[in-house]
This record gives sequence, C-alpha cells and structure tokens, in this order.
Amino acid sequence: MHKYYLTHLQELESEAIYVIREVVAQFDRPAILFSGGKDSIVVTHLAQKAFWPAKIPMPLIHIDTGHNFPETMEFRDQLVERLGVQLIVGSVQEAINKGRAVEESGINASRNELQIVSLLDTIEHHKIDAAIGGARRDEEKARSKERFFSHRDEFGQWDPKNQRPELWNIFNGRKRMGEHFRVFPISNWTEMDIWNYILQENIAIPSLYFAHNRNAVYRDGTWLPASEFLSLRDGEFVENKLMRFRTLGDITITGGIESDADTLEKIVAEVSATRSTERGNRSDDKRSDTSMEDRKKQGYF
Repeated sequence: MHKYYLTHLQELESEAIYVIREVVAQFDRPAILFSGGKDSIVVTHLAQKAFWPAKIPMPLIHIDTGHNFPETMEFRDQLVERLGVQLIVGSVQEAINKGRAVEESGINASRNELQIVSLLDTIEHHKIDAAIGGARRDEEKARSKERFFSHRDEFGQWDPKNQRPELWNIFNGRKRMGEHFRVFPISNWTEMDIWNYILQENIAIPSLYFAHNRNAVYRDGTWLPASEFLSLRDGEFVENKLMRFRTLGDITITGGIESDADTLEKIVAEVSATRSTERGNRSDDKRSDTSMEDRKKQGYF
C-alpha cells in the first residue's frame, strides 16, 4: 500500500487552505487584508491555490496611510492587475480630513495607529464579516494567543472573553449583526517557514526585502529610511547603506538591517542564522511593552 506523506511546508499549506475555504463557506462577505508585506502576499497566494482555477472570490483590502513605501504601492497595483481581483482602499488621509482621526506631531509622529479608524470604517462600509490577515503566532506576544477565527465585537474590538474554543479543525463563525471575525490562516507558520515557502513557490515579493542601497538614519538601534516624513533629531545624519527589510510597514516606522542578501536563497540562509526578532526593527512596537496588545484591543489587526 502506498503511504501518503506531507512535508512540513505541505502540512502548513494544507491547513491554511482549509481555513481559507472555511471562511468562504461560513461567511457572506469575506476579504483579505493586504499590506503588501510578505505574510499577506503568502496568504493571497494560498487563496489563489485554494480556489484555482477560479479567481480569488473576495476582494483585497489595503489601508493607505499616505506614508507607504512607493515600492509597496507599485507592487500592490501590479499584483491586483495580474490576479484580476477587486481592490478596496481605505484612506487614513481621508479619515484625518473628516476629523475621524488626528494627525500625530513630533519627531516620532506616525500614522500607524491611525490605521485602526480607517480599517474599521472600511470594514463597516463594505459590510465585511470576515477579514483574513497574515498575522503569525511567532511574531509577537500579543499575536501568540490568537485563534484562527478571532471574534470582534460591533466596535471592531477584541475581547478575550468572546473568543471561541477551536477543537481540532472545527471553527465557529457565528456572530451577531455588526460583528465580524479576523481570520489568520498562517497562524502556525514561522518567519523561516514563510521564506522557505516563498522560495519553494517562487512567489514575487517587493524589492524592499532584498539588499539594496538606501539613504537611512540610525535611530534607536535600527536604520530608518530617509524620507520626506522623517524629521532628524539633533546629531542625526543621513548615511547610504546596503540594507534590506525583514518586515514592512509605513516608511516612518520600518527599520532595516545591514545585509547583502540579494536573493531568496541568501535571505533564507540569513534568517536561519539570525538571533534577533523579526519585528525588532519596528519602531511602532517600541512605544510600550504592550503596544501591540493595546492596538489589538482597539481593532488594529
């Protein structure tokens, strides 16, 4: 008798595809939260596999902060055109103009937290009842306790008392009017799994992940890219560095690392040898020890 074996990556892929199909089976208006980062790209690739040869049966949602990397926006538009999927864009600038959000000021001003308002407004306006995200449990302590199906109340907020037990592969998507779920198909993946899968599947990713020369400012232990939105402190100066980014967010908060890894193979080797955390170069996570937990409760991811 022939025995059927799955590799580690095949098991993770199978689990994620099952979760994505469950979302489409249980919810009326699902969507994929797309940031343009490697995790949301992998989730989109998995959704493509889940329904092949049909198109992905749900839109992508991108929250445009106005502080995005130009490379991220260019990649997003190319991906949407190639896949032929609907793109829904929520605008932080629009929320600011309407008085729904207040622009931060100062040296460390960021629009990262302002995304919460735009995201919840977009979900409510389009009546999205399940938003699929690329969060992984190994990324950060606030994400480590997330379930695959994460319940959000009518205000879009996360409450641990409202989370449902998940037994084996049984998921409970029941909700009241106005509530929704965030769903995380790649919860059990690690950063190493993500890169090995991108290499295995030859998935296109933004050039920001590969080593390139960029003007940057050294601040709080990381290299922040120089941009029109970054104000220099006294004593800071711009240097040109060969660097890349392990994680992508706004250009104002995403720190890079010095690296010469300009191929997927080199990135896999570099990640396998590193001893620093993936989000250690994100300045938004350094505001407090509970910054991610606080934002999660407000409806951030």
